[in-house]
Amino acid sequence: MVDSDPFVRDAPTVVAYATLAAFTFWLYAFGPALTLLRDELHFSYTVLGLYSVLWSGGAALAGAGFAVAARHLPRRALLWGSALATVAGAALFTLGSGITPTLAGAVVLGVAGTTLLAVVQAVLSDRHGARRDLALSEANVGAAACAVTAPLALGALAGSPAGWRAAFALPALALVALYLRYRGLPLTATPRPRDDRGTPPPPPRSGRLPPAARLFAALTAVGIAVEFCLVYFGTEVLVGTGLSTAAAATALSSNYLGLLVGRLAGAVLTRRPGRTVPLLHVSMAVTAAGFLLFWLSDHPAPAVLGLFVCGTGIANLYPLSVALTLGAAPGREDPANARTQLLGGLVTAAAPFLLGSLADAHGLTVAFTLEPVLIGAGILLLLTGLRARDRPAGGPPPP
Repeated sequence: MVDSDPFVRDAPTVVAYATLAAFTFWLYAFGPALTLLRDELHFSYTVLGLYSVLWSGGAALAGAGFAVAARHLPRRALLWGSALATVAGAALFTLGSGITPTLAGAVVLGVAGTTLLAVVQAVLSDRHGARRDLALSEANVGAAACAVTAPLALGALAGSPAGWRAAFALPALALVALYLRYRGLPLTATPRPRDDRGTPPPPPRSGRLPPAARLFAALTAVGIAVEFCLVYFGTEVLVGTGLSTAAAATALSSNYLGLLVGRLAGAVLTRRPGRTVPLLHVSMAVTAAGFLLFWLSDHPAPAVLGLFVCGTGIANLYPLSVALTLGAAPGREDPANARTQLLGGLVTAAAPFLLGSLADAHGLTVAFTLEPVLIGAGILLLLTGLRARDRPAGGPPPP
């Protein structure tokens, strides 16, 4: 089939890709930074989990308010405003002294950073319509590259006179450069490409989201929880295999390298329409296999390898689940986008905090039983969502 609407990486697409990469640096530096902060402030696993709860609670607030904000504010104001607020949150987290101000920084990072993420996804959905799967996959390649470099930069700077906090200034500088170059660029919605059948996109709608969109939004949230339980506590598991704290924080980059490899593959595979669902099935299987290797290993080498394999599986869960969510809500993309962030914030607030509490009571090995439960829930949500999506309106379930 000849694509009558070729995929074009225009200026708003480039801005969205670069902005997502800057935010992702903070996102993936946050987990290793908590381990380094815990070494300084000597707080418990439960308090470590509280940082993730506050970030995720902020994300849930952003999700709850994004659809309203998107109706009343232009994309450009939302993008640059949330970028500025995210910079302020990063400054509070790194420059605050003691637990209270750094916890406040986590909240601001959660609210502003998640709003920034939602705006990026909205811009890409506006520009690329039915090919949002490719746009989101490509955007997350750059994000994965920053995920690899963030813990490496953090580990390298931790042993330098500058200290690990200097790493958090790098995305701020990148966002300043982006703003100076593109501050006048309009990011308003444009006519989107037709879908695979040549049907024009529908006008905006009101009302409840379709069942499939709600299920896919929950799938997106579960995928986030699977990933960030590893992000927040993977370093601690590696310390238990015999690595030093600094070495374990650096070794966590194997998971991010897996993310990069998986997303590079995903960006290639999604260049042809129709591959989103098969790729999600494969991603679930690889995630489960990699996690088992990581979870059951007593030595550093197989644990690090397991993190890499798990990363390749996790890589495409988020972008493709978001693409399914938005595609299942024609004319309701902003509320669907908001739903993914709201549920993602709620689930990732509960899951790491629960894991941290279980670790304090029973140890990390037992606590990580939570991950297979989340993976199983993700598989169920994917299958149920596909059935809901493919069911004729008002008709019985497909055989």
